Amino acid sequence: MTSSPEIWFYHLERSSLEQVLPGLLEKTRERGWKALVRVGSPDRLDAVDRDLWTFRDDAFMAHGRADRPHAERQPILLSQSAENLNGAQALFILDGAELGRTEGYERCFILFDGRDDVAVQAERDRWKALKGQGANLAYWKQSPEGVWQKAA
Repeated sequence: MTSSPEIWFYHLERSSLEQVLPGLLEKTRERGWKALVRVGSPDRLDAVDRDLWTFRDDAFMAHGRADRPHAERQPILLSQSAENLNGAQALFILDGAELGRTEGYERCFILFDGRDDVAVQAERDRWKALKGQGANLAYWKQSPEGVWQKAA
């Protein structure tokens, strides 16, 4: 594992979190990585939990919650805590949740709503702070056609 993970910002303007997160989690699992999804509120925890069970009619995404038994066994763990209970290689940050310590992760994903001015400003501030610390950053944006493109 790398000591300084890649930190990728996803600026959601054309697609919602509910549309983007499952695809990123699927790609993470295809790499053989476990994921920790850190949320900012109990309501978001409940919503993501529900969405991962129902995001497609023909499939569900196996996952669990940190506040339930066997958290350490989960390929995708949903949590409000900074603790990496399942030994995840990928960290997903939603709703402006704290990034916390990133050692031990291969990649961190920060997803934010580009239609929310407060969220955009908060993530700009986070970007500047991380850049000042020498973090390995990338910024992803959707083209008008909906294709994700690395913009920085």
